[in-house]
Amino acid sequence: MSNLRAAVLGAVCALSIVGCSSDSTTKATASDVGTGVAAGKPFPADRCAANRAAGTITYLSGYDFAASASIVDVLVAKQKGYYAALCLDVDVVAGIFADNYQKIADNTAQFASAGSFSGLVEYAQRAPSSGLVALSVEGRSAIDALIVKKSPSTTLASLKGASIGVKREMPPSVRAMLAQAGLNESADYTIVPIEGFDPAAQIALPNITGFTAFKSNEPGELNRAGIPFTEFDPAAERIPGSFGVLYTNGTFMRAHPTAATDFMRATMKGLIDAVNDPAAASMVAVDFIDNNGNPNGLSPDGEAFRWQTESNIVADRTITKDALGMPEPNMLRAEVAMYAAVGLFGGKPPDISRMFDTSVLKTIYDISGTVIWPSK
Repeated sequence: MSNLRAAVLGAVCALSIVGCSSDSTTKATASDVGTGVAAGKPFPADRCAANRAAGTITYLSGYDFAASASIVDVLVAKQKGYYAALCLDVDVVAGIFADNYQKIADNTAQFASAGSFSGLVEYAQRAPSSGLVALSVEGRSAIDALIVKKSPSTTLASLKGASIGVKREMPPSVRAMLAQAGLNESADYTIVPIEGFDPAAQIALPNITGFTAFKSNEPGELNRAGIPFTEFDPAAERIPGSFGVLYTNGTFMRAHPTAATDFMRATMKGLIDAVNDPAAASMVAVDFIDNNGNPNGLSPDGEAFRWQTESNIVADRTITKDALGMPEPNMLRAEVAMYAAVGLFGGKPPDISRMFDTSVLKTIYDISGTVIWPSK
């Protein structure tokens, strides 16, 4: 066992004294209060009125209207009328992960997509009064990858002395993967900022050995272009991580508990549909992309690859047998512990007990993992 992994396991054990879901105050406000929803029964009139009283609920995507976890499920739910069926007025807005946190904290928007749970935790540490809380974590492993130019040597250890291109910053899962292999930033490799989103152009850059990427995007583009490469996957190296996080704020949950619960009810129904028919779901995303002017030049082939890749991970029953999207407390603690071990969060695993809530999804699923859905 590596020193890094041993340190992480120790930190997770220490953190295990923390409750496995959010604090009791958040749970009480997020629960299925009022007249409950029963499978196959009419949607309660008083609950409908309470949901309408919430007004327009603004949802911010994480990257355009990409066919990605915590985005495509919302788009499917919107397109199929699931929100309207629960008396919710939901406005879907194309956003970007990094810009969403403040808007949710201010309650100028009510739900948003985050790229990872650690990303949400990082923001919450900088703004401890933000009240952000993750209600679903759809991807229970890291989605990041390290793409390296094809060479005879294909081990992580061979990257000593490499120059790695990054957009904005090095993903913590990649940094942890390299650290586990004995490679530390500055001492063993250097970071080079790169611009744009064209992997064919980036892999041709002469000043880098490789670059960080999403395994649901850049590998597909490079394969379709016939460009050889080597991919290192943090998840394959047992580096914990997450992606496709849907979160809200405590202000909205306390003011409109049924609307918060029913937004997640409709979204999880959309997620199940999207996992069951990835091709159809990716085309729903393409429709939203095209209607939004496609500013990022996303393609149908790219979105089909993206969601096929991510949906396989989201539905992977070897990771967990819990219902789709259910936050897994031990996995989240392992994630922040390992990332703290490589310098994130000031080097100390934070208390995350108030940053996620399992009670909402436990309310909307029945014992078989089926969304409890009313009749028309």
